[in-house]
Amino acid sequence: MSRPTVELTESEWSVIKAVWENEPCTAPAIQERLLQPTGWTYSTVRTLMDRMVAKGVLKAKKEGKLTVYHSVVTRAQAQRGELFYALKHAFNGALTPMVQCLLESNHLEADELAKLESLIKAKKKSAKK
Repeated sequence: MSRPTVELTESEWSVIKAVWENEPCTAPAIQERLLQPTGWTYSTVRTLMDRMVAKGVLKAKKEGKLTVYHSVVTRAQAQRGELFYALKHAFNGALTPMVQCLLESNHLEADELAKLESLIKAKKKSAKK
């Protein structure tokens, strides 16, 4: 069964991406990875990671003096949460205006449009069954 969607803050996105690339990992390792782009101290990263554990996004396990972190949510689950957040807040939950906005943005290449069209056709076929 799919886990409910989760909404992440911008800071949490930075942390979870670093965790996905380095898990299992420790807060010092994530702080070192994020120091250059963010300037965050160890205590900032540790606080963020502990809040993410409380939120159910990460899990933590004590191994001696170290706390080792693992992600609980997948990249797809986090992306889904972000998408539904935008859908709910920017488009009042209406999917058609959101898709229309994407189509009118001129950021889609012909191959992306073809893939989308194929996905819609496949979904229509499976819905008829």
